[in-house]
Amino acid sequence: MTAPTAATAIVAGLRAHGADRLFCVAGESYLPVLDALHDEPGIDVVTCRHEGSAGFAALADAKLTGRPGICAVSRGPGAANAAIAVHAAAEDGAPLLLLVGGVPLARTEREPFQGLDCARFFGGFAKAVWTLHDPANAGELVARAVRTATAGTPGPVVLVLPEDVLAQPVGEPARLVPGAAGRVPARAAVPVEVLAEVRRLLCRAERPLIIAGAAVDSAEGRTLLRRAAERHDIPVVTANKRQHLLANRHPQYAGHLSNSVPRSQLDALARADLILAVGTRLDNTTTAGRRLPGRQPLVHVHPDAQRIGTYHPVAAGCAADPAGFLAELAGWERTGDPHGRAAWSAELHGIEAAQAVWHPVAAGDGVVFGAVVAALDELTGGDATVVVDSGTFTAWVYRHLRFGARGRLVGISSSAMGFGPGAGVAAALRPNGGPTVVVVGDGGLVMNPGELATACERQLDITYIVANNASYGTIRVHQERHYPGRTIATDLANPDFAVLAESFGALGLTAGHPDEIRAYLAKALRHPGPAVLEVRTSLEHVSPSRRLNGTPS
Repeated sequence: MTAPTAATAIVAGLRAHGADRLFCVAGESYLPVLDALHDEPGIDVVTCRHEGSAGFAALADAKLTGRPGICAVSRGPGAANAAIAVHAAAEDGAPLLLLVGGVPLARTEREPFQGLDCARFFGGFAKAVWTLHDPANAGELVARAVRTATAGTPGPVVLVLPEDVLAQPVGEPARLVPGAAGRVPARAAVPVEVLAEVRRLLCRAERPLIIAGAAVDSAEGRTLLRRAAERHDIPVVTANKRQHLLANRHPQYAGHLSNSVPRSQLDALARADLILAVGTRLDNTTTAGRRLPGRQPLVHVHPDAQRIGTYHPVAAGCAADPAGFLAELAGWERTGDPHGRAAWSAELHGIEAAQAVWHPVAAGDGVVFGAVVAALDELTGGDATVVVDSGTFTAWVYRHLRFGARGRLVGISSSAMGFGPGAGVAAALRPNGGPTVVVVGDGGLVMNPGELATACERQLDITYIVANNASYGTIRVHQERHYPGRTIATDLANPDFAVLAESFGALGLTAGHPDEIRAYLAKALRHPGPAVLEVRTSLEHVSPSRRLNGTPS
C-alpha cells in the first residue's frame, strides 16, 4: 500500500469538508493532487479550457451550494489567469478555494520557471494566502482554509502547494476536522435585547422594508424570509444578484437592487421608515451607491461584525445568524397597522410588477432584447437557473424575468465579462428541476468560448442565449455619453455563433427577427444537450431605460 502523501491528505481534507466537485486546468506543478483525485470517486473533476473560467465555474458552484468552490491551477500563468475569479469572489463575498501548484521550495527565491509570489499577487483581495511547507500540515491547512473562506463575510483563500512538498509522505496520518461535512458551525443567535429593540422599531413602523442578501440564500433562509415578510406584511427587496430570494410574483416582492433600478423605483423604496437589512453586507450596488438606507432607522443582522455600522449607522444590529433572526420575526405576533402595511406592500409590488410587463418595441437594427427575456419568462415560468454574464443586456433580465420558487439567478458583482460560459457549466452540473440558461453577450462569450467544449463533453442540458449587438455595449453607452460620435475600440467583428456552436457539437440557432424568438428559444430549451441561440440584437435599444443616444426608451 502506498504511503499517504501531502497530496492525498489535501484531497482527503477537501472531501472531509464536503467538497464533491473540483474545476481545473491540468498542470505539471500539481500532478500529485491530480493523481490523488484519480482515486477519490467522491470528487468530480471537471476539466476546463481556461483557468479564468475554471475559477468562475468554482465560484458559481459556491453560490449554488453554499460551500467553498474548489479550483486547481498550475503556477505562474495558471494562477494569474485565475486571479479574475479570486477578485470576483472577494467582491461577492463568496467562498472559494484556489489551489495553486507551486514551484519547488528550494527554488522559490531563485527566479524559478513560472515563478509567482502568490502572497503579494493575491494579498490585496484574498482573505488569506498560505503555502504548504510541511507535508504533515496538509490536512490542517485545508481545514483552516475552509474555515476562513466561510467565516464572517465569506471570500477566497489561496493555497500554494509546492510540487516537491506534495509528493512527500505525511508521516503520521493528519487529523481532519470536517465540521459537519464542511459546514460552518451554527452562528450566534440574536441577543434578546436586540430582538426587543427590533420589535419596538417594527411596531412603530408604518412602511418597513427588508433588504435580503446572500446569507439567507438557502432553502431554509428563503422559506423563513417569506414567512417573516408575510407575518408582518413587509415588502422585500433583494441584494444585488440575489433576485431569486423571494418568488418575484409574491405580493411582498418589491424588486432587485441591481445596477439598473429605475430612479422612480429607488425613490419609492426610499420612502421606507424602517429598513431591516438581513444577511447582506450592504455593498455599494445594493445600497445604490450608499444612498439606501438613508436617514431611516436601520436594523442590520449579518454574520460579520465588521460589516455592522461600517457605512450606515444602525438603530439595532449584531453579528448573528440571519436565518435565526428571520425565524424569530416569523414567530412573533403580527406588528403594525395591517391596512397601512398592506397598502405599502401593494404599492411597491405594483411598481415592480408593472415594469416587468413586456411591451413590444420595434427596432430597425435588430431584436430588442426584452422580447427574448419575455419569451424566456413565458416558457419557463421563472423556474430556471439563469446565469448572467456582464453587460447592458442583463438589465432586460432583471426587468422582465420573474423568478419562481425554484428559480435561481447566478451572477457576479464585479461585472467581469466571460463569467457565463464556465459558470453555466457549473450550474448545469447541479440541476434544480428546471432548465439551465446562460445569458451572455457577444463580447463575453468570445472571451471564454472554450467552455462550450466542456459543456459538449459532458453533454449538459444548457442553453446559451447570446445577445449579439456587435459591440461592447456597456462601454459604448459611456462612450456615447462622454464622447458622442467618436466611436473607437467598442465595435466588434463577431463569428457566426450558430456555426461556432455546431463546430463544438452543440445545437446552433440564429434569430434575427422578433417573430422567430419564441420558437427558436423553445427548440433550444427542449434540446437534450448544449444549445446556443444567437440573437441579433438592437444596439440602439441597449437597455430598458435608455437608448444608445441617451433618450429614454
